[in-house]
Amino acid sequence: MGEPLCECLKAAPVLPARGKVETLWREELIERLFDAEAGERLISHLKGHEASAALVAGILAHSPFLTQIMRRDPEGLLASLTTDPGERRDALLAVIAAFATPETATADLMRELRRFRQAMALLIALADMGGVWPVETVTAALSATADMAVKLASEHALHQAAGLGRIELPDADEPGKGSGLVVLALGKHGAGELNYSSDIDIVVFFDPEMAEAAGVGEPTSFFVKLTQQIARIIQERTPDGYVFRVDLRLRPDPGSTHVAVALPTAYSYYETVGQNWERAAMIKARPVAGDIELGRRFIADLAPFIWRKYFDFAAIADIHAMKRQIQSVKGFETLSLPGHNVKLGRGGIREIEFFVQTQQLVFGGRRPALRGPRTLEMLGELTKENWISPQARDELTESYCWLRTIEHRLQMRHDEQTQTLPTDAADLDAFARFCGYPSAKAFGKDLEAHARRVEGHYALLFEDAPSLASEAGSLSFTGTENDPETLATLGKLGFRQPATAAETVRGWHFGRRAAVTSARAREVLTELTPALLVALGRTTDPDGALAHLDNAFVRMPAAVELLTLLRSHDALLQLFAEILGSAPRLAKVAALYPHVLDAVIDPAFSAPRHDAERVAQRVRAVVGTPPPSVEDGLDRLRDAARQENFLVGARLLSGVINAEQAAQGYAAAAAASIRVAFEDTRAAFAADHGLVDGAEAVVLGMGRLGAGELTPSSDLDLMLLYERPEEAEASDGGRPLDPVTWHVRFTQRLVAALTVPTRRGTLYQVDMRLRPAGNKSPAATQFGGFTAYHQGEAEIWEEMALTRARVVAGDAPLREKVEAAIREILLRKREPAKVAAAVAEMRALIAKEKGEGNAWDLKLAAGGLTDLDFLAQYLVLAHGHDHPQLLARTTAGVFAAARDTGVIADEDAERLANAARFIGDVQLWQRFAVEEDFDPKAVPARVLSRIATAVGLPDAKVLKAELDETRSAVRAIFRRILGTGRAPS
Repeated sequence: MGEPLCECLKAAPVLPARGKVETLWREELIERLFDAEAGERLISHLKGHEASAALVAGILAHSPFLTQIMRRDPEGLLASLTTDPGERRDALLAVIAAFATPETATADLMRELRRFRQAMALLIALADMGGVWPVETVTAALSATADMAVKLASEHALHQAAGLGRIELPDADEPGKGSGLVVLALGKHGAGELNYSSDIDIVVFFDPEMAEAAGVGEPTSFFVKLTQQIARIIQERTPDGYVFRVDLRLRPDPGSTHVAVALPTAYSYYETVGQNWERAAMIKARPVAGDIELGRRFIADLAPFIWRKYFDFAAIADIHAMKRQIQSVKGFETLSLPGHNVKLGRGGIREIEFFVQTQQLVFGGRRPALRGPRTLEMLGELTKENWISPQARDELTESYCWLRTIEHRLQMRHDEQTQTLPTDAADLDAFARFCGYPSAKAFGKDLEAHARRVEGHYALLFEDAPSLASEAGSLSFTGTENDPETLATLGKLGFRQPATAAETVRGWHFGRRAAVTSARAREVLTELTPALLVALGRTTDPDGALAHLDNAFVRMPAAVELLTLLRSHDALLQLFAEILGSAPRLAKVAALYPHVLDAVIDPAFSAPRHDAERVAQRVRAVVGTPPPSVEDGLDRLRDAARQENFLVGARLLSGVINAEQAAQGYAAAAAASIRVAFEDTRAAFAADHGLVDGAEAVVLGMGRLGAGELTPSSDLDLMLLYERPEEAEASDGGRPLDPVTWHVRFTQRLVAALTVPTRRGTLYQVDMRLRPAGNKSPAATQFGGFTAYHQGEAEIWEEMALTRARVVAGDAPLREKVEAAIREILLRKREPAKVAAAVAEMRALIAKEKGEGNAWDLKLAAGGLTDLDFLAQYLVLAHGHDHPQLLARTTAGVFAAARDTGVIADEDAERLANAARFIGDVQLWQRFAVEEDFDPKAVPARVLSRIATAVGLPDAKVLKAELDETRSAVRAIFRRILGTGRAPS
């Protein structure tokens, strides 16, 4: 038995100026616990162990994330404090490993993995902040946590597949062995140096021959779905949180390959077009799941790609270029403590890592000792090989450990993947205390010393800043005739009509587009053209992407801002090219409003927050409180909404979020815009007409907005409800209005605020026809009239519409009344047969009026989204009285609730929920990629392939087959359920 953690503690965060240790742990922890007995045990321990008390108080003062864990699991806190930390770590790993068996349900595994991660997060934080574990032990424990999560998720997915007869596992006790699956950890995870709150970079490969020997019929499709399941188990957010965010983008050519790549394809890629940054990434590759031995052989076989036989000084230029592209701080004369990035900034963690990796790539081919994945170990080896001095090793080691510790403290506060110091002075001072410093000034002094030291060593390696080399080949656009070599190069890059492409680019240089006629714009364009064409060539439709850019130059008054931004950020250039090739809506926005691209290079881009409150705060910050004027407010609202919607689309295209999350993001942006418009419009309207005393109003979001399933081209279905005292008189302003007129005109003004074009463009199209009696009634509906209408006059389709209604803006007291009223309406007892007949009749009427034969119209096609929505709405209206759980927000959520309550058979529910997600994802990508009606004959084949890849399918042919099969199954269930008027038992 080792020594308990509480006896080894050497440090603790500094408390706020007036913070008291016992006061903090009593008020912020003990008094918040539900388990009184656990609280008493904690009191006893903390009273008897000053070091434990100081450490716990410091966490309570500075880390909301860890505070929540301690409140949820006081027994885990006590166990961590009173046990040897190494033994506690090993015990947690052993318990979760023993829990996961072939029979374990997915939901149970996901729950326990999340609790396991939280327990490990608390233990590691205590040992780290308490000065018990050095950085190497901390990062090793974090990596072990990730290893276990990936291993158990992979084994669970394989066991499930085997249970369904999709694979025959050679060894059920070691399901990865002989399965053909290889899961590699890259980056810090692969090196065993994981951050406290980090994505995990994993790459999934498979051996097609081994998979076929194991009975896998379609290896590509099988392993793509397996990978998606593994990622979902690990990263999906549940009430218990998540385990790790999963990044699959380090695989070969992620823009055009599936999330699982065949090993022969991977070998071919690395041998022919693999780049130096991929060599650097593979230094840290390590098999963590699947067939471990197969993974090791794969990495061994890649050795000639990673480790060149001769000293590879050309790698220095490439890696330095990578560093310049991500570097966020330009020189120490401008180093500012607030907002400094300890990873990417000058003198940061990345410079130490590049210092090591560059010399590994240059010299590792001849020096096998330099081929290790861990930064600190390789500093030691570089010293042994006399490539660096012992002084350089010691100084870089000390700075690396210090910077990694600061990085971990940043991430421990809110469980966010951030390396950026706070910008607010008070917050920065609090963070310095969290790190053990008495003030931000003392902290800043140490930071600058470490940063200067690291920069000094890094500068010796990169004394010159080499220009980025072009991989494009011969590209000449001078003269009036096409250069044959240039046409050949454009063809190799992927342009189907190289002569047209050459003529387009030559036209830019000849000044045919006003946006690029200035001397500065043409200078930047000349430098950027090779990289731009390479980037466009990698998109799904290079010719279309170039045409979109040319059209953008026609519309833009000046392009120098956009071109300069693209030249400075290679990653942004790649994304912009992808936008041009795959997302014409985004392309128009980026071309006309280049400032939207600023957010893409913000570190927060990879950590999206789509909850309505946070989005509303960002929109409000742009609009102002209050806006300078009504006109400026409308302009700013359009800018803010455009920024939010662009970010959603860019994140979708980059793989940061999936289609379902994108739909939620678009809905959150719309809801935030409505909320701000509601507040500002009412304030402006009241300035003219005053307010109606005691009146309240809310905006109901209906349809896809209400369900949180908005697409880039969706209209907003809205309804404004208001309530006023019976004795209410006219409004109290200079131009008073009676209560009814006031609310009708206010509604009209609100709709105008959301729809009217301004000098900053349009915002949304709004449809108010779902209010009682539709366009025959006033624009604003009195709440009493709304409830009376739904007690007698309302038709079934109007009640169906209410299943997706939610309040998105307005006054809280009326919000509660409206939500309660809608719940009461939906939960009334109805005869299922009558509801079924009405829903079926409504669906038939829509099919007659609008058709249902276009297989690519995923809303109206037979078995498409309308069938799914109507089925879900039928289940709510017919069975909600007996099963209130059916009042789920999304269509898939209704089917899941129907399964859980036994309203419909498990198999039907699973099929319907999966269909709703799948068809919804495809439709969102359709509307994202194509502005007009989706005609597969007119859409470029590579765009169809891009959509197929986005939803995890090999190609457009398989996509069409999967859609047809899915819709056929949905229509069959639709007829079976609505034909009987009840859910089948």
